[in-house]
Amino acid sequence: MPGRPSAARRTVLKGAALAGTAGLGAAACSTDSKVGHAKEPTPTAPVDLGAADAVEPGAVKLYRDERMVVSRSAEGEYTAFSAQCTHAGCVLDKIEKSEGNCPCHGSRFDVRTGEVLKGPATVPLNPVEVREKDGKLIVGPEA
Repeated sequence: MPGRPSAARRTVLKGAALAGTAGLGAAACSTDSKVGHAKEPTPTAPVDLGAADAVEPGAVKLYRDERMVVSRSAEGEYTAFSAQCTHAGCVLDKIEKSEGNCPCHGSRFDVRTGEVLKGPATVPLNPVEVREKDGKLIVGPEA
């Protein structure tokens, strides 16, 4: 029939539409280069997060640029995890109470334990070594 695209053309057009949609999804999951996906979700060298008292006892703090989340117990013990989601590698964007949110697909994590609270992620956040040194909070391996 004249004016109607052939089956082959429709297939090409559908494929192009799907590729465009997939590209939009990838763009939505990406973040700027400073906090984008990292090959290694945990530091391979020591990282200074600044003043240790920035994380008050009983509180949690997201260090988004460094892709870290640090909690401090009421007793003063620090715990740290990578803030990079284990599902697709996006960086958590906010903490509500003690739940970290992944903006890409909605995974939620208990940032005090790293455990998955809501998928699609199925693997807990990666634990990271953390210590206080000279009033500074340091994550990652010793130098």
